[in-house]
Amino acid sequence: MGSQKGTSRPIRYLGDPVLRTVCDPVTTFDADLKRLVDDMFVSMYDARGVGLAANQIGVSLRVFVYDCADDDGHRQIAHVINPVLAADGELVVDEEGCLSLPGLHFPTPRHARATVEGVDVDGRPVRVTGAGELARCLQHETGHLNGKVYVDMLSGDTRRAALRAIRAAQTWT
Repeated sequence: MGSQKGTSRPIRYLGDPVLRTVCDPVTTFDADLKRLVDDMFVSMYDARGVGLAANQIGVSLRVFVYDCADDDGHRQIAHVINPVLAADGELVVDEEGCLSLPGLHFPTPRHARATVEGVDVDGRPVRVTGAGELARCLQHETGHLNGKVYVDMLSGDTRRAALRAIRAAQTWT
């Protein structure tokens, strides 16, 4: 679960190569990993996000944290290490943003349902299934760990508008 005992780390912005790199699997489950998860929660909350992947704070490991609502409106707070994503259902287009592209939001297609399987900081199996915002978050954060950002999901006029907005907003890099 989330905590406030970590240290906030700076968010990496689009243009930083770490965001386009496929993250490495976690193989060591120790105090450093627990500290990373704590730091990720604090960093996410400081940036007012609902999810954060490790590479968004410059750590190329397959870890993400989240604090968002499931389809029933219940708040879900957790972390997943070495996630494997399965998403299905119709594509739902909704506004999406990203801490690594501050201030930009675009209608982004995501599957209606998603399941992520992985482990927690102690190596115990974790399985998270969700719809709505939680499904969107699971897909978004797993995408980061695969070197993708949400604008990669866009096409046509929406993608062209997003790329123009990104070029205009490159002040964050």
